[in-house]
Amino acid sequence: MEDLSEVLKLGNSTRINERCLELQKKKKNDVCKIKNLGAGRVRRTKAVSGCPMLRKHKLQRQFKEQLSQRGALDIEELVNLGSSLGTCPYYGARSMVPAADLVVLPYQSLLSKSSRESLGLNLKNNVVIIDEAHNLADSLISMYDAKVTLSQLEDVHCHLGMYLERFFNLLGPGNRRYIQTLMVITRAFMGALNEKNRDNLDTPDNADNLPAGKITIASSMAINDFLFTLNIDNINFIKLQHYLKESNIIHKVCGYGNRMATLQASSTFNDSASCGEDMSTLSNFRAFADMLLSLTNKNADGRIIVSKAKKTLSGRQGGYIKFVMLTGEKIFSEIADQAHAVILAGGTLQPIEETRERLFPWLSSEMLNFFSCSHIVPPESILPVAVSRGPSGRVLDFSYSTRSSLATIEELGLLLCNLISVVPEGIVVFFSSFEYEEKVYNAWKVSGILDRMQKKKCVFREPRKNTDVESVLQKYKESINNLAQCNSVDAAPQNGALFFAIVGGKVSEGINFSDGMGRCIVMVGLPNPNPSDIELMERVKHIEGLGDGNAISNLSLSKDELYVGDVQAGFNILRSCGHRGKEYYENLCFKAINQSIGRAIRHADDYAAILLVDKRYASDPARRSNPCPTDRLPKWIKDSLVPRTNNYGEVHRLLHQFFKFNKSRGGHKNK
Repeated sequence: MEDLSEVLKLGNSTRINERCLELQKKKKNDVCKIKNLGAGRVRRTKAVSGCPMLRKHKLQRQFKEQLSQRGALDIEELVNLGSSLGTCPYYGARSMVPAADLVVLPYQSLLSKSSRESLGLNLKNNVVIIDEAHNLADSLISMYDAKVTLSQLEDVHCHLGMYLERFFNLLGPGNRRYIQTLMVITRAFMGALNEKNRDNLDTPDNADNLPAGKITIASSMAINDFLFTLNIDNINFIKLQHYLKESNIIHKVCGYGNRMATLQASSTFNDSASCGEDMSTLSNFRAFADMLLSLTNKNADGRIIVSKAKKTLSGRQGGYIKFVMLTGEKIFSEIADQAHAVILAGGTLQPIEETRERLFPWLSSEMLNFFSCSHIVPPESILPVAVSRGPSGRVLDFSYSTRSSLATIEELGLLLCNLISVVPEGIVVFFSSFEYEEKVYNAWKVSGILDRMQKKKCVFREPRKNTDVESVLQKYKESINNLAQCNSVDAAPQNGALFFAIVGGKVSEGINFSDGMGRCIVMVGLPNPNPSDIELMERVKHIEGLGDGNAISNLSLSKDELYVGDVQAGFNILRSCGHRGKEYYENLCFKAINQSIGRAIRHADDYAAILLVDKRYASDPARRSNPCPTDRLPKWIKDSLVPRTNNYGEVHRLLHQFFKFNKSRGGHKNK
């Protein structure tokens, strides 16, 4: 029997989850006690789980008993308790849900009806508190997205064909018909992604600037149009979904495929027509099944994205089909109707009207109560400054058309070199994307600016892999702590550290840069979402049409198709939008900004400077008839904002005075 260590060796969380479910489905008929029942001996058996961590019900009971005695435990403590007893901590903790007074769980488990049912979570007469609710609307709809890639479709189609060929004579006519229907759909999906369907499409103007093998077209359409285009609009997807659920055909096909793969692996002859390698067939089937389920949504609930990519140098063609949910009000209404009350909590909920329109437009105004309070830190503990010029006097403009110029990048580098001399301990610099951070970093490396920085502060970069973030943050923290513990100036030529982070990355939300880890936050430019993201543009168009059925038709769009990387097409959509669509797009930017700059102020005695580096942040208090981007900042930051500086010298003086004041006021508090 497979033990826990062998399952963990799979590494990938998806594969581990699949193996866990597979083990539970394998029941063993273990012989139990033999009892005399009068006339004869009767042998009694019982079915137990095939998973070694769930086989002994006694251990699960012990887990629950110890958990009840020890009170609330964090995830690591639950794992340790389960390991020490030799039983599953996940299912042990899950079994405690019905008896719990307080249940803490992720969005997905709360917002998904099937997850709530499987957990035994009853919302009736309960109070639901949703923290970090600024993410709620987008998290809710993204949960119901579905995506299947070309390689997954090829694998599913191959396994269906193998299964049908092997068992054709054994299957009933109904089963054969459904499996043949599934193969018709996979062929239609693959045909939609086939490169030959793109031959008549124009090449984008910027194709020469795109990497080889990366020219990708993404088109969007309504569900009904998608089905009609592929000539599969006559299929009853609700009945098909019922068949998938009741027949267990997915596991049957995967089980047969796995047996064939095992036989091929042990054979000296490999079948050249074997199905895809190094992929989980069960995961591929689930992706395909999720896509089929999404096609049962109402036509207006979402959009189908078809992304086609040219063949790579290896000859392999990419692409995917994705369903993008656009509205979450129906899903959220299930929670609001059942719960006694729903509390949305967060630091960046405003504008609240957008949240209301997207999640609970049916709610009357008297049923919605909004409460906002000031921040715990006093105004003198923060210094937000709009910085529009660098040390050499050059205007700092990080808009899309100018941010990549070497002059702009060099001016930003000079700004940081000057900040290093006045800001103690840690500086966190936020860039709009990994790609832009890399471009800037490489330019500074070539020009020698990076060497100048490293002579004064250690430089760290946010890694792309989430698994590496923790170790990099630990090294950054250690460099700050080592400075604090060092009394000799000669022994510490470096006076702290720089951390280059990404807006929307792992570091920008949920990571604390309290005290010395974040004495200054530098926000480089306005990190607007990528306008070439077709999914985002579909959401913008949907928001634009909220409450106005004619709004979408009034958008001056020539087509619903654009090349990935074609930013101008996205800008054209934004220019065609009215107030709602543009406001949603801009709000996304400032929600990300507010989350990022909020990483530094984490308790009442903390203090930090916040530099908003871009000319677009600056405003003239005497001319405030026009709205300014900084109007979207939280009130506790906006009230202390220095809205305009004429030169870097002013910024330097403000920083010098700020840190001198706060150090003398009580720097000992943050040790």
